[in-house]
Amino acid sequence: MALTVNIYYTGTGGNARKFAEEMRSSGLVDKIRAEKGNLRYEYFLPMDDPETVLLIDAWENEEALGLHHKSPMMKEIAALREKYRLKMRVQKYNKK
Repeated sequence: MALTVNIYYTGTGGNARKFAEEMRSSGLVDKIRAEKGNLRYEYFLPMDDPETVLLIDAWENEEALGLHHKSPMMKEIAALREKYRLKMRVQKYNKK
């Protein structure tokens, strides 16, 4: 069953956008997109909240997402979140 995870990263001083930019420039985004089971990994900027970035992250199934969460990249992502002092809000949707 395919699933989509929306993650809202919120910070101050433009840090959410800086985080997304570093995710891209560091190559992490490309690595995640290349993972088996990844269907989509894209950042968006909400028009009414300049301090938030939305990540739409879609996977073929829970197993693929679970393997992603166990990958070494998660430590790098967590370190960047901490570097930019971001808060997260997560919404998960399953598609039958």
